[in-house]
Amino acid sequence: MTKKLFAQAILKFICGVLLVGLLIFLPAGSLSFINGWILMGILFIPMFFAGIFMLFKNPALLQSRLNAKEKQKEQDLVIKLSGLMFLAAFIIAGLGFRFHWYLLPKGIVIAASILFLLAYLLYAEVLRENTYLSRTIEVQEHQKVIDTGLYGIVRHPMYSATLLLFLAMPLVLGSLYSFFILLAYPFIISLRIKNEEAFLEKELEGYREYKQKVKYRLIPFIW
Repeated sequence: MTKKLFAQAILKFICGVLLVGLLIFLPAGSLSFINGWILMGILFIPMFFAGIFMLFKNPALLQSRLNAKEKQKEQDLVIKLSGLMFLAAFIIAGLGFRFHWYLLPKGIVIAASILFLLAYLLYAEVLRENTYLSRTIEVQEHQKVIDTGLYGIVRHPMYSATLLLFLAMPLVLGSLYSFFILLAYPFIISLRIKNEEAFLEKELEGYREYKQKVKYRLIPFIW
């Protein structure tokens, strides 16, 4: 662990909390948006402890997760579309609270919160299985193909976990309209996956054979 990595992690965490908080509560016009606080809690509390764990146990993985500068130019569209999607979804959820648009029943909010936490556990398992995971498309030194565990079911279990996370978010916020916006995520992430696989086939030894072994990219028996 280094002081620089610690400072970088804390700074990004605080910026993330502030940004999401502003996107939710500013459009809501009130801090009494309970669903917003629920999402903030289940999103950032596990993230904080996961960051602390990686800081001491696997600082190299934490460093790669903090590196958000994409090297592949083909990903520019994906990043921009994802940003617009989240921006619209959070703002619409806040406005829905302010103007009393249709809010989902508490039962759905509770179920979505549980699904979100389960997806977080799935995400943590992916990080445990694959220490080469980065937020950007790249091949690291000595990287090898992981084909066991969740990687023996689908080729991109991290994206499978984020699919559940992101579709659960608007339901936690109680916003059906935001949910419809985030339904764009599977189509956006499919663009990233296709580009990522083309890159890995060229740069990562054994990946072509792995694709033949594990047929599904994101959702078992579907795609």
